[in-house]
Amino acid sequence: MADEWMMKPFDVCIAYVSWENGGKRRPILFLAKDEEYAEAFRITSQFADKSEAVKSRYLEILDWQETGLVKPSYIDTIASVEVPIANISLPPIGELTEKDKLRLLEFLAK
Repeated sequence: MADEWMMKPFDVCIAYVSWENGGKRRPILFLAKDEEYAEAFRITSQFADKSEAVKSRYLEILDWQETGLVKPSYIDTIASVEVPIANISLPPIGELTEKDKLRLLEFLAK
């Protein structure tokens, strides 16, 4: 799956993301990959009920429809996740717009 795997940073795709007691299919923001894993940020639509500390680490995707998402969403920058490449559905559903890419880079630099 090496050369034909054409993901690039800031692509949005659907992946099965697991955690201690389960997991689910969810959108992710692809950052980088190695032979077996992709590094990504989770994308979520859940925001209103989060604590102020958590909200401060979520970046709203302004152009969510252009990005291929079906509802208003946020990038969870609290921690990146490692996702097995086999768990990622290709092709990507979209990519961040230039405006949202710049906003993310500025947000991460804070």
